[in-house]
Amino acid sequence: MIVAEELVWDNHACMPLRPGDTGFLPQLADARAAGVDVISLNVGFGPSGPDEHLAMLDSFTAWLEARPADYAIVRTAADIAAARQSGRMGVLFDVEGMAPLDGGRIDLVDTFRRRGVGWMLVAYNRANDCGSGCYDEADGGLTSYGRAVIAEMRRAGMMLCLSHTAPGTAMAAMEAAEMPVIFSHSNAAAVAPHRRNISDALIDACAATGGVVGINGLSEFLGGPATAARLADHVEHVAARVGVDHVALGLDFVFDRQELDDYLATMKATFPDAMSAELTMLHDRDIVHVAAELLARGFDRAAVAKVLGGNWLRVAKAVWG
Repeated sequence: MIVAEELVWDNHACMPLRPGDTGFLPQLADARAAGVDVISLNVGFGPSGPDEHLAMLDSFTAWLEARPADYAIVRTAADIAAARQSGRMGVLFDVEGMAPLDGGRIDLVDTFRRRGVGWMLVAYNRANDCGSGCYDEADGGLTSYGRAVIAEMRRAGMMLCLSHTAPGTAMAAMEAAEMPVIFSHSNAAAVAPHRRNISDALIDACAATGGVVGINGLSEFLGGPATAARLADHVEHVAARVGVDHVALGLDFVFDRQELDDYLATMKATFPDAMSAELTMLHDRDIVHVAAELLARGFDRAAVAKVLGGNWLRVAKAVWG
């Protein structure tokens, strides 16, 4: 079975952001049992400040390091190979937006990177000191401070992500990056129109950097109830447009649905579009069905292996070392 034999990397998952509350973390075992070798856990998003991000890093790190036989925090491509060889799940962290760096806290790039943050996106739906988000009425573009942060990310070996970012800001960030960039969990607007989904022009620009678009498994952005077939539609679109080397998976599964509902109810500025009450999500155990769907559509084994994790690994080698 291809999922059991090839590297599988889900590049975005959302555990509850409550320091010290590790009640959902045992569910990582379900993803591991489903064949996932590497997973990225969000440690903060939107307007959350530096202290909140660091507290979540402390919380997740302590839990993972207490279970060294099962999990390894990965910072390099070699760490991933070592974790997989030893039968452990590799875990990295991600930061959704540069807001914790507001006010000149560029020093946090190095701190986050040393703590296991593999990627950071520019703006989560709304503007910060670095650039604009996809829900801003006006796209102010990438700021000079944003350019400095990207340069520091490149020096530190941290991937630049452009999910949730305004189109003009994203284009400018790709021009400034001088490294492969990613959309960790963004679907194709040509398949399912939505302000959170990305245009073909952005897909083209991402591929031109050598980067990768990660397809998420949320019905809101798939264009209907979450199914392997709908996710495969987005993979197929990106692959047909720019090649299979530039598409992968970032399912964006939310482990605590109640926490998501609370965010939607209390953070109207960050989430101006109410999600459907019928929101459905693909879980890591659905990856086997995604792989089967792609094979049935004519993707060969090597191509499916790239989508499952090979493409993320290529970018990791280029950016992390």
